[in-house]
Amino acid sequence: MTRAVVRPELLRWARERAGFDDIEELFGRFPKLAAWEAGDAQPTLKQLEGFAHAVHVPFGYLFLTEPPDEPLPIPDFRTHDGRAVRRASPDLLDMLYACQERQGWYREFSLTVRAPESGFVGSATLDRSPQEVAAEMARVMGFDVAARAACRTWEEALRLFIGQADKIGVLVMVSGVVLSNNRRTLDPEEFRGFALADKRAPLIFVNGTDTKSGQMFTLAHELAHLWLGASAVSDASGAPLTGYRREEVWCNAVAAELLVPLAALRPVLQPSEPLEQSLQRLSKHFKVSTLVVLRRLLDAGALSQAAFDRAWASERARLRELAQAGGGGGDFYRTTLSRVSRRFARAIVESTLEGQTLYRDAFRMLGVSKTETFNNIGREVGVMG
Repeated sequence: MTRAVVRPELLRWARERAGFDDIEELFGRFPKLAAWEAGDAQPTLKQLEGFAHAVHVPFGYLFLTEPPDEPLPIPDFRTHDGRAVRRASPDLLDMLYACQERQGWYREFSLTVRAPESGFVGSATLDRSPQEVAAEMARVMGFDVAARAACRTWEEALRLFIGQADKIGVLVMVSGVVLSNNRRTLDPEEFRGFALADKRAPLIFVNGTDTKSGQMFTLAHELAHLWLGASAVSDASGAPLTGYRREEVWCNAVAAELLVPLAALRPVLQPSEPLEQSLQRLSKHFKVSTLVVLRRLLDAGALSQAAFDRAWASERARLRELAQAGGGGGDFYRTTLSRVSRRFARAIVESTLEGQTLYRDAFRMLGVSKTETFNNIGREVGVMG
């Protein structure tokens, strides 16, 4: 039986990289893992392949002499308790690489069909006021507070918002899992979204395990990054930020103004209304989270800093208890399209049918495995009859 010569520190690195801080979490599948990590025994090649699959690490990495450096390919603006998050999980890395591949493909497709560049990407600077840029974004996208208020649900409002971003050329991808693997759920505590800025293929990924109202804010925040022409991974949640880079503070302010313009908020304030009632009423009206409403009440001068701090801590704790995954369920093809964006799906189906893209590559980037599924997606986006 062939044994794999692998350094114990590589096994320990791979386990911890995947988020298994306790070796007991993998004991059921790999009873001898402790001995492997101690250097007292070595796995077979088959066992090592199973281990690599379980911890989502490329098999070849385990034969390196030391753990590889895996920096994020785009700027990392996440913080946790005021400190930068140093190590990205395999789930985040795999989603970033997959979206970069999709973006690269779409950029080439855009050049082939001679589509115009997106004029808004990189059109703003940090020196411009968030209010001015938010108003410009609303105008370019046709983003209307009244239309959102008329939506019956947060999901409907989110679809409207995604559709408006899609119309101006943004590839908006929303998923709660890595690719189409429902066993690899994305953690909103690690990241809420990221933006990949490109004038021909601007892309936003939104973590679908966050609440619908949370996804609304993430989409607005990442759009602000595109307006700056800056790629970034973010975990901002609507708070007036401290300990974050200037760009994150600015993008948060733009997102808050886009979703809840002060000019629209002030006329609907009711000074004598209890805070809890105001939060629920305004949250439903603007289709944003109660945390965003709190932030805007502070911005409008309707809450003191001390009252805001108390309410923020209380509301955040309440929402964490109520948090539910939002990435699964629903119609299969609608879910698939939301994961890759309708715009991207339409383009890749067209290209594949015309013989410009291999079916193998299209299946991989769409996250499907059957021709029937591919054809149904083609019908869903109006490319096939």
